Amino acid sequence: MNFLAHLWLAERSGTSLPGAILGDIVHGRDLSAYPEDVAAGIRLHRRIDVLTDSHPGIVALRSDYPQGARRYAGILLDLVCDHALALDWERYAEEPLPDFCRRSAQAVADAGEWFLRAGGQAPRAESFAQLLLSYGEPQGIDRAIRRTAQRLRRPEPLIEAAVGWRGRLPLLRETLPSLLQDLRAAQA
Repeated sequence: MNFLAHLWLAERSGTSLPGAILGDIVHGRDLSAYPEDVAAGIRLHRRIDVLTDSHPGIVALRSDYPQGARRYAGILLDLVCDHALALDWERYAEEPLPDFCRRSAQAVADAGEWFLRAGGQAPRAESFAQLLLSYGEPQGIDRAIRRTAQRLRRPEPLIEAAVGWRGRLPLLRETLPSLLQDLRAAQA
């Protein structure tokens, strides 16, 4: 799961939208510096990551990758999950995707101080909304893969694992409903 799915899940559980994004930025277990709702969102993000990585559907998709690429396949599948969610958005939400992206991005931007405190940058609402919307296009996922790879010490394995991601998309779209259902059940 990447940003879009984390936000979608946070909203369904009534958890902090900024916390859903901060889960990738905040390090350590001590969350006492954050308001309780933000800390709850961070904890939920981390739980979703663990549950996603161990979900039978994701494990099966990852096992299709060659041995050396499996570690990076998890990162790639997180990004492509957002693409699958965006493609089938009407199946999962009544609110139009552009509206959800703008509203979520504004909530995240309004919590900019917590991103700065975590050592990140304060997101700008307009650019973050555009990023979320870009996940609906294959080119947006390609850009996200390149950006993510640039943050790695060795970017090449992720780029190599990403070759042919579009061919794996149908299987991920088939897996997504059960994954999201299981993640929502785990939130209860």
